[in-house]
Formats: sequence, structure tokens, C-alpha cells
Amino acid sequence: MEALRRRIETQVMSLTGAALGQLDLESPKGDPGLFGPQSISWQVHGDFPSMLVGGISALMLQLLHPLALAGVWDHSNFRQDLLGRLRRTSQFISGTTFGSTRDAEWLIDKVRTIHLKVVGTAPDGRPYAASDPDLLTWVHVAEVSSFLAAHLRYRNPALPRADQDAYYAEIALIAERLGARDVPRSCIEVQDYLRRMRPALRCDARSHEVMQILLEAPAPSRLAEPVGKLMLKAGVDLLPDWASDMLGLHQSALERRMVRLGLENTAPVLRWAMRNGSAHRARRRMGIE
Repeated sequence: MEALRRRIETQVMSLTGAALGQLDLESPKGDPGLFGPQSISWQVHGDFPSMLVGGISALMLQLLHPLALAGVWDHSNFRQDLLGRLRRTSQFISGTTFGSTRDAEWLIDKVRTIHLKVVGTAPDGRPYAASDPDLLTWVHVAEVSSFLAAHLRYRNPALPRADQDAYYAEIALIAERLGARDVPRSCIEVQDYLRRMRPALRCDARSHEVMQILLEAPAPSRLAEPVGKLMLKAGVDLLPDWASDMLGLHQSALERRMVRLGLENTAPVLRWAMRNGSAHRARRRMGIE
């Protein structure tokens, strides 16, 4: 069993920012970082299976914004290095959540610098910039609303509404440090924001092409392939109905039930195998594991 556990953990860790080897989440001892172990952000972001499902769903949702899609299309090498993009995104989320104050600040400064270079013109003639405060807010809300939705579905459905609001209020710090403005800080504000944004969203040929690349992405190994496909289907299932309709991603009621059942059976195995994830290492830094 120990060999199987190590093998699963190695496969999982290869998908995360830990594979980049740039952060030491166990040092310096006692540094709580930007949030600390008592935060709701540590609780929500500390469950790898739900975070992976939420991250997949967030990426799909983000693609519906024409300017966000233009930035990805023009400046990302997602076609050749989708796994690398996943690792870099994972590194930013885990590092700003669980990393030391120094590492979290380094990651925020790094991303702000990268954003300054991501500029261009969308197919509809509108200029875009990754540093645009409104665009940053969209990317942030798409991410954190998906993370929380996945947590509620697959980790803790009983998370009190007050804690859900606290999560949005806490994690708004990251978006604001990146330059976002008018960041929603509660469940009601997030729901209102998404409703207001819907008229600005589109799904076109580019959206479908990126979606196909995501859905057809090869797994890092044969062992991971069934789980990877399940995670992708769970990401689709997690989308708001209006978003899956726009993307043309339809699942039957039976398929949705099977996906959720599959995840509920798979997630405990992944949690069992993970002993050196970001949350575990951060807790060791704080002397609580």
C-alpha cells in the first residue's frame, strides 16, 4: 500500500506548482503568510481534489470573456504546454495562500510584471491588457467562485454561509494586490457580479478551440488518465447552467450523477495519498503537523 501511496502522490504532485521547485513552503518557521492556518482560505484551498475540479471549471468560465480569451490566445503557449500553465497557476494559488509572506509577495510582484506585457487587440477591435483592473476582477471571481463551489460539492457542503462570505472577503486581498477593483466580497456580491457580467460574455470559434484543447489534453501517465478525464467532466458539471449552455457542454442527468459519484469515491484516495502538498507543508512550517 505504501508503494501505491507514493506513486499516486508523485503523479498528483507532478500536476502542481510543487513540480517547479521554486518555493519552500516549510520556511521560515512560524510565518503565517498572508492568511494563516485559521483562515477560511487555507480551509478551502487545502483540499486538492476539489481545487483541481474548481480550477478546471474556472478556466472554462474565464474563456467566455472575449478580452480574457484574447490574452490567452495571443500570449499563452497553452497549445504546447498546457501542463506547464496548470503548474504555474497552481504555484501562484498555493504560494499566495500557503507560502511565507516573502514568497507570496514575490509571486504577486512576478505576476504583476508579467501582466504588464500582456497587451493587444481583440478580434472585435477592443484593446486589452492583463493589468486592466476590471479584467483582473473577472478572472479572480471566475476562479474563487469555482473553488468555493467545488469545495461545497466535494469537501464540505455544510460550510456556513458566514464562512463562505469570509472566504470571499479574505481572498479579495490577492485580486486587489494584483490591481483588481470593486472586487466582490460576499456570496451575494459574487452572484450579483456574475449576473451583471453575463451580457458581456461570448462563446466563439476561439472559445471552442481552447475548450477542445483542454478536453483532449493528454494525461501525464496511463495511471492518471481515468482520474484526469473524471476531473474534466466534473469541471464541466460544476459550471453554472448558463455557462455550460454557452459553451455547448451538455451532460445528461445520469452522466452528472455518475461524475459526482466517481469524484466522491476518488477524492478520498487522493487525500489519503497526499502527504506533502502545499497545505501539509505550510502546517509543518507553523508547527501544527
